[in-house]
Amino acid sequence: MIRSRYLLVPALLVALGLVAAGPALAASKAEIDAEVQEAIDNFYKHTSAGKRLAQQASGMLVFPKVFKAGIGIGGEYGEGALLVKGRTAAYYSIAAASIGFQLGAQVRSQIILFMNQKVLDDFRKSQGWQAGVDGSVALATLGAGGEISTETAKEPIIGFIFSNKGLMYNLTFEGSKITRIER
Repeated sequence: MIRSRYLLVPALLVALGLVAAGPALAASKAEIDAEVQEAIDNFYKHTSAGKRLAQQASGMLVFPKVFKAGIGIGGEYGEGALLVKGRTAAYYSIAAASIGFQLGAQVRSQIILFMNQKVLDDFRKSQGWQAGVDGSVALATLGAGGEISTETAKEPIIGFIFSNKGLMYNLTFEGSKITRIER
């Protein structure tokens, strides 16, 4: 019991540090751009349906490495770029905190597609955009044959969460705060 208490305190500090110390982890533009391209290549390798949607999107927000950790209290943080017409338009961070049953740490990639100009413009005008508050993100899952459901494909904002092993399920963007990073 005493030993688990000694493990709990450092784990909580790490989880909270991911959210609170996010700006201290800031990567350079070149590092972010390289990681974004690697994440896009990995994404396209796992889902041709996602690639087709990305090609139709007005904008594509890519977070190549979102770090998440927690024991009871958790946090996540990542940095990425908004691509418009295949070019980097701006840099953003994503952060969230959570309380509840959770144990462990993971790194994952997240992509958000803005499927029309209006939702992209609304996102870009915001001072800090929160998923589920400022816009609902439809989480894409793959059905038979690796296709995305036709209902999801009709949504104005579509999100993908994946790792090197493919798309991840039962995850959410809700509560994630996305903020522009000035570089």
